[in-house]
Amino acid sequence: MSFDVVATSPFVRTRQTAQLLADVFDAPPPLLTIDALVPGGSGMAAVTYLGAHAHGRRFAVVGHEPGIGRLAARLLGARRAMLFKKGAVCRIDVDGLPPGGAGELRWFLPPKVLRRLR
Repeated sequence: MSFDVVATSPFVRTRQTAQLLADVFDAPPPLLTIDALVPGGSGMAAVTYLGAHAHGRRFAVVGHEPGIGRLAARLLGARRAMLFKKGAVCRIDVDGLPPGGAGELRWFLPPKVLRRLR
């Protein structure tokens, strides 16, 4: 399992969650702060920003509901938003941004699993 970037909202708790995830790896991936991931932010703006800065690499996204669930659905080509509990993290691989097709959900970690990983 690997990824190159952890994208996060600028809010403190979200950045802390993103940092906990990054710190699991021997070579922690950099955090990429995206203002559009704040509550009420634009999923399309987040996709555009990721496209300009993530360059189609594998990335984890840490944000807030309901926007993060809608963003995940958009990247996956799904019609319904995913449900993220506070502290949940997922990894979605896409062929580029905006995706040319449906992305692939590689893993989804709810808070309960993250606590066990600690």
